[in-house]
Amino acid sequence: MKRSVQNKEFLKIAEKVAFDEEHRKKLKFNISRYDAAVTRGKKIYKNLEMARQTAGYIKYKVINDLEKYLVEFEKNYLKNGGKIIWARDAGEALAEILTIVKKHGLKAMVKSKSMITEEIELNAFLEKNGVEAVETDLGEFIVQQAGQKPYHIVTPAMHMSKEEIAALYHEKFGVEENLSPEQLTNYTRELLRDKFVAADLGVSGANFLIADTGSVALTENEGNALLTMSFPKVHIAISGIEKIIPSLTDLDLYWPLLATHGTGQLMTVYNSIISGPRKENEKDGPEEMYLVLLDNGRTELLAKERQRQALSCIKCGACLNACPVYKNVGGHTYATTYSGPIGSVITPHLKDFKSFKHLSYASSLCGKCTEVCPVKIPLHELLLVNRNDAVKNGYFTFMEHQSIRWSTFALQSRKMLDMAGGKSKNMAAGMFASKTWGPRRELPQIAEKSFSQLWKEKTAGKDK
Repeated sequence: MKRSVQNKEFLKIAEKVAFDEEHRKKLKFNISRYDAAVTRGKKIYKNLEMARQTAGYIKYKVINDLEKYLVEFEKNYLKNGGKIIWARDAGEALAEILTIVKKHGLKAMVKSKSMITEEIELNAFLEKNGVEAVETDLGEFIVQQAGQKPYHIVTPAMHMSKEEIAALYHEKFGVEENLSPEQLTNYTRELLRDKFVAADLGVSGANFLIADTGSVALTENEGNALLTMSFPKVHIAISGIEKIIPSLTDLDLYWPLLATHGTGQLMTVYNSIISGPRKENEKDGPEEMYLVLLDNGRTELLAKERQRQALSCIKCGACLNACPVYKNVGGHTYATTYSGPIGSVITPHLKDFKSFKHLSYASSLCGKCTEVCPVKIPLHELLLVNRNDAVKNGYFTFMEHQSIRWSTFALQSRKMLDMAGGKSKNMAAGMFASKTWGPRRELPQIAEKSFSQLWKEKTAGKDK
């Protein structure tokens, strides 16, 4: 079996990006600021480990009884006046959204930050169908103007310096060169105010779906999600089926965990609970509210006894910032919606396992991702489970199979290991391992004599 196109592309881009000093400098600076903030943020907990254990237990319990909680949520959400659309995949979700757009004659969309809309490529779809699509989160707005995908689950423009963003605004909007971050933010705010007022469609994601109240919980720092829900006459929320939490009272556990692990804040600035469209006595809010509940491969992951725990993820991004591989190759190298350790675990199941199994090998297995996860997902263990599944399914090349076979044979024989000298071993390593080892590193030199041989020489005659 040949290596997948995705695997080859990943290796090619990773090799280039990992040695881009400017890129690494920007990434190191931004993640170092995140690390410092998170260290401070976590100090609000008297017993962080207990909070993580509780959060992980509740989420995993929900995942294992997902059908029950989804039925409860649907019943309560419909009571609130909302409408639910169940979508098996991205195609169904987009088709249903287009039906809503045509029914209401919608022409302009404003959207708050949402990774699931990136997953189904909503912006491109709506623009193709004559609807203006505008990102209103500052980071998302920046990458949209740059024609890029988000670089990070929480910080979409983490890879761009303030100078690059200023140059982008100068090119796109004709503003003065070298504006400061504050000036760029103020310009964006003024620009988006008009978009909010003119929009007839607002789209958001969902951080949590609350089963016992039938509500959607949203977390943000800029207030754009509130405006997205307040101004347009139609609001569409899109969520994966795994976002359920049992009760409104659980938010006092999950909101602080998401804030401290996501950005290092004690609490995110704006936390909203939406329970359907505007009521008669309310002054703002949408006339109609739809919720698209998306599967898109999640039931495939749910069927995996071990890997289903990854559906407990609250998308805080902590594992990305901790991962030594992510910190070297960056978010765009993964070429998937969800990058880093969590993306490497779930993407093969949400997409085509054979084509994306290589992501599970893009890890040092250091365990740092597991250590920082606020809901205690054993990410490095699940990466190993994915690797095991790849081997069981025969997703390896002929040369990979042969190299493992012969190396195992040789390593099990002391005689074979001692048979050839260091020169022959180094020659063999150069022939078979140099390409895998990479062009920028020198293969370690094998000693002329093995430890076994040296030990025998050292201890010869001592027992006599």
